[in-house]
Amino acid sequence: MDYDLIVIGGGPAGYVGAIRAAQLGKKVACVEMERAGGTCLNWGCIPTKALLKNAEVYRSIQDAADFGLTVGDVKVDFPKVIARSRGVSDRMAKGIEFLFKSKKVDYIIGQGQITKDKKVLVTKADGTKETHGAKNILVTTGAKARPLPGLEVDGKRVHTSRTILEVKEQPKSLIVIGAGAIGVEFSYFFNAFGTKVTLVEMLPQILPVEDTEAAELLKKQFIKDGIDVHTDTKVESPEVTPKGVKVTLVGKEKKVLEADALLVSIGVQPNLDGLLADGVKLDLDRGYIKTNDRYETSLPGVLAAGDIIGPPWLAHVASHEAIEAVEGLYVKGKKPHKVTLFPGCTYCQPQVASIGVTEKKAAELKLKYKVVKFPYRAVGKAVAAAEPEGFLKLIVGQPHGEILGAHIIGLEATELIAELGLAMNLEATLDELIATIHAHPTLSEIIHEAALAGLDRPIHM
Repeated sequence: MDYDLIVIGGGPAGYVGAIRAAQLGKKVACVEMERAGGTCLNWGCIPTKALLKNAEVYRSIQDAADFGLTVGDVKVDFPKVIARSRGVSDRMAKGIEFLFKSKKVDYIIGQGQITKDKKVLVTKADGTKETHGAKNILVTTGAKARPLPGLEVDGKRVHTSRTILEVKEQPKSLIVIGAGAIGVEFSYFFNAFGTKVTLVEMLPQILPVEDTEAAELLKKQFIKDGIDVHTDTKVESPEVTPKGVKVTLVGKEKKVLEADALLVSIGVQPNLDGLLADGVKLDLDRGYIKTNDRYETSLPGVLAAGDIIGPPWLAHVASHEAIEAVEGLYVKGKKPHKVTLFPGCTYCQPQVASIGVTEKKAAELKLKYKVVKFPYRAVGKAVAAAEPEGFLKLIVGQPHGEILGAHIIGLEATELIAELGLAMNLEATLDELIATIHAHPTLSEIIHEAALAGLDRPIHM
């Protein structure tokens, strides 16, 4: 069958791009190897957030006495915790499949491959093959977990962020290698349920892309919660033992560490497996597909968006990129743009969220700026919720007061960051944030108060 657009990959970039093209009246097919929603919905963003919610509920029950509540002995059914997460993903995937049907997007399950004559060859699970023609192809095959050299992932002792989502027995001890968002979130989850967690990061701070102060505050909280955190530390000689795993940590001191299991969360690598038939080539940059400002690849008629074109490897960025690419094809006069401003979120407790430049980056760029901080403890809603730890930091341009960056650590930080993203897109200044009335009592008052503090007139501090 011939299509206006075939999308290869059904993750946050692929399914969103396919639906947008269908909305524009195009005949569209989306080819996905496993299930609609891709890694994010089935093995990433969604199931991990379900797990983290379980952890939050469990910890809230443990702290019930602080709220004047008495509860009995609380037991954890770990397989049921995991099953709930899988159930959430299944429900959401069904939702995407329904959207495909309602938007008239043909959903094809199989591995898509671009052939020499710019057709898409689909190989299905049973080995059968079918070929489809397309005026344009959008590649959204994403990225996959990067392995640790010398250590084979077995889904029992050694895990990636995917295999650990199906673990049936809670490990008593866990080594997490890599303290980006994935490593941090799983460390929080397993620690909350009583697993002895060791978090190892080779760079000087956990959450290396985030604000240094925010990362340091999170590290202190993790240590307080019982997580053994090692920064500036490398892992050597990893091996599977009869009882679990063993690694050598090399940092300020050298030590051998053993645990029941190990999670590798050291980043991702491009997923190009089987994408290109013999003789078909695309220009790559460090393994990722190179694209121009219109998301066009070196192969005419073939575009790419999402994680497969490189960092920041975020689902919401991938979706936005796919829409830009599709609208660049089909909306007259549309000038697509590459994403430069986007929020980053980490969903442990306390949450961490940011957008724009860090204080360190602003200094490196020699920008004229002012740093403003406002604490959660001065916000009534946070104190009432018994979550007073954290702060909002604004990087404010001088002399006009525009927002160059925002960094939040604390209760619902991942929700609060959206307002600051809107402010930055609209080039709002502190004056305009102050002129916007924020309801009381809400957590969003921290943004209003920080803006006031930026002009040296905070009310509640």
